[in-house]
Amino acid sequence: MERRTLGRYGEDRAVEWLTERGYRLLERNWRCARGEVDVVAWDGSTLVFVEVKTRAGTTTGHPFEAVTAAKVARLRRLVPMWFAAHPETHAQAVRVDAVAVHVDGERFGVEHVAGVL
Repeated sequence: MERRTLGRYGEDRAVEWLTERGYRLLERNWRCARGEVDVVAWDGSTLVFVEVKTRAGTTTGHPFEAVTAAKVARLRRLVPMWFAAHPETHAQAVRVDAVAVHVDGERFGVEHVAGVL
């Protein structure tokens, strides 16, 4: 599977997985000049910014290995930018999560870590 297609497939599976667990999708692939947030969703009254990493096979390592300190720091900088672009949105709490999607042919698995900060 092509890298971009794999990434989109992984994000689709992550969103399905999250919504099955009660998350309410607000936005996907929000972009600004400083970067992108893969998924923004409500978990109750908490607004969650989700980084999704997808891997096929094991040759490139575990998807969470790509969620580096620099990546988390970038996400932390994007959160206030997202709120600046959405002034009508207010949240009681904010969290940054990571979702790993493992793809093996037609099968896939999802792992979720809440609060990667």
